[in-house]
Amino acid sequence: MTNRPNILFLMSDEHRADTAGFVGNDVVRTPTLDWLAKTGVVFTGAYTPSPVCVPARQCMMAGQLPRTCECECYGDDLAPGYMTFSKRFSQYAYSTVACGKLHHMGYDQMQGWLHTRSWHENVSDRYIEGRVEEEFKKYAARPSLLSDALIPEKEVTGKWGNRKEILRAGVGKARAILHDEFAVAGAVDYIDRHFLDPFYDKSNPARPLLLKVSLEQPHYPYLTDEEKFNYYLNRVKPYRDQKPFDHPFLSEGSVIPGVDVSERDIVRAMAAYYGMIETVDGMYARVLDALKNAGQDLDDWIIVFTSDHGEMLGEHSVWEKTKFFEGSVKVPLIIRWPRGFEGGRVIDKNVNTCDLFATLCDLAGIPAPDGLDSRSLMPLLKGEPCDWDNESVSQFAGVHLMIKQDDLKYQYYGESLPEVLFDLAKDPGETINFMGDPAYDKQIQYFRNRRGQLGF
Repeated sequence: MTNRPNILFLMSDEHRADTAGFVGNDVVRTPTLDWLAKTGVVFTGAYTPSPVCVPARQCMMAGQLPRTCECECYGDDLAPGYMTFSKRFSQYAYSTVACGKLHHMGYDQMQGWLHTRSWHENVSDRYIEGRVEEEFKKYAARPSLLSDALIPEKEVTGKWGNRKEILRAGVGKARAILHDEFAVAGAVDYIDRHFLDPFYDKSNPARPLLLKVSLEQPHYPYLTDEEKFNYYLNRVKPYRDQKPFDHPFLSEGSVIPGVDVSERDIVRAMAAYYGMIETVDGMYARVLDALKNAGQDLDDWIIVFTSDHGEMLGEHSVWEKTKFFEGSVKVPLIIRWPRGFEGGRVIDKNVNTCDLFATLCDLAGIPAPDGLDSRSLMPLLKGEPCDWDNESVSQFAGVHLMIKQDDLKYQYYGESLPEVLFDLAKDPGETINFMGDPAYDKQIQYFRNRRGQLGF
């Protein structure tokens, strides 16, 4: 391949997979994503390698599961100079540009990107060499507690609980919106410079471009503008009759409707969340318009859209992420490239955002490096017969493991907590633990053996 394709990688944060028009949600307005889905390939069985921000993002970039790349918890980061798909593509003469949130915590803030436009990146205190621990202890933040009522709010210096996130939702301009506007402006500026550069005539449009636009929305705090908030306020449909799942971890952080918050509080938070998704959709449209304005034919581009993880949004009385429920661990995924494969199709196989490393290499004609946990989705994208291993794996906090095989979802939470088995074919709402059902003994043994192979 002499002329490698340009790639646009669109990414939102905490975007629940079923909150978009193209998956049948008739409330949220997502015309840009709907167009991508109509003309691209939609994966309805895509999962995150970890249902929390930092590991999810770094594992996707590395094409490896958390245990493989040693990025298992919030605050972990890839080792400096790690092989990411941005580094791999830069080795093959791509201009690799990231605008927006990468969420690196260590000293290597670039991790293979040659240019970044971000308001978000910073080095975590934990990576300071020679740090004097006694000094840092003086200023340590108190961790937030699951119940806001346990201690006076003025004494909480860490992140507050989910109840307060719900109660503070509504009309407003969160910091994430400002960051996203900065990221989009940076992307538009770089597009003009790469393809046009009208001031200095130093454009190099023949050099392939890998452009990532990574937004912070719809990550909490749940805030949106007044027009969108009012539009969604009486249209969103809250999850009703929700009860915490009978499991110590899966019920952790529950916010009980009618006890901790009212249904109207929940509706307001959902309305703001939907408004943030519509804002993200509009920002993606601005990037696509900038490409078209620069004379680019979008059919020549590989366009990927996904998220780092989902958002529970009150289902099972849980908010935010970290759980292996579908709302938290499942992600939206669209890949569009009319020049490479037919669009307008839906694929329901179990895949993982780790698979994007090998997939992008395959699409661009670049050899994938060894040691990846990444599988190329090319056979699925092209509709070719293949013996697809219908498995997806997710890990959290170093001790929690999910293995999804076909419709079965096995979960392990360490030796001290019960295992969980969901059968989504029989129980799509994930309300029944089938671990005690003898009809699943053979499958449970398979999952336990597989768990051992994965080092758990």
